Amino acid sequence: MMSGTSDYTPPKVWTWNKANGGQFANINRPIAGPTHEKELPIGRHPLQLYSLGTPNGQKVTIMLEELLALGHSGAEYDAWLIRIGDGDQFGSGFVAVNPNSKIPALMDRSGPKPIRVFESGAILTYLAEKFGAFLPTEPAERAECLSWLFWQMGSAPYLGGGFGHFYAYAPTKIEYAIDRFAMEVKRQLDVLDRRLAESEYLAGSHYTIADIAVWPWYGGLVKGWTYGAAEFLQVEDYKNVLRWADAIHSRPAVQRGRMVNRLSGEPSSQLHERHDASDFETRTQDKLAAAE
Repeated sequence: MMSGTSDYTPPKVWTWNKANGGQFANINRPIAGPTHEKELPIGRHPLQLYSLGTPNGQKVTIMLEELLALGHSGAEYDAWLIRIGDGDQFGSGFVAVNPNSKIPALMDRSGPKPIRVFESGAILTYLAEKFGAFLPTEPAERAECLSWLFWQMGSAPYLGGGFGHFYAYAPTKIEYAIDRFAMEVKRQLDVLDRRLAESEYLAGSHYTIADIAVWPWYGGLVKGWTYGAAEFLQVEDYKNVLRWADAIHSRPAVQRGRMVNRLSGEPSSQLHERHDASDFETRTQDKLAAAE
């Protein structure tokens, strides 16, 4: 790592007068709202998902595949690809579903009036309550589940926008930033490891939306899929997290959900759009590639 030495002094008033560099510079901006007019497509299922197969996006597709595996036919969905690197999230249609311009965003068209749901934790909770699954009803276990769900909402930005950004994406490696966020991520892994030493799953003995929310981020990290940082963070030290991560990864619905709207990895692991369960066999991404 390079030491981040600089004589930079913050101005009295910050202004947006230059690109900040890095992989995501073209989509970083200090204002909200749409940049262009673009309506969202609508498929034939009641649930319309607009997303990308990042850890946040995987939470919702895993949840939907788990619901379908339980026999909830009403959880059939169309998953439309939002290419955030191209700025799709700033189209007028997407902003109407999520004014924060972040994936994932869901439209439920099963009732007389469409319902929008944005923020992954809100979508998981909405779906769990709608279908009566993966959210405990016993008060103590429900409280534990929701506590870990909100733990993920508050913790993952330190892993992604903090550690991940400065370790993997920032144009300059800043020792202070990487050390600070690596320390916090290791603390978070220790929090999880201690909990999973005493409990099979995060909320207790049952697999819940807490696990579905946490696994794509922290399971992916210890499995070596995230930022190429497994060795750097010595993830082998977190044996209970590794046990939990392997157990969840073995679930067929998790494996399917992780493929949807995915643009990275082996082509066989990608399903760019999902409109029917048969798409996992007919390889939607191959059809899209042929059309491009």
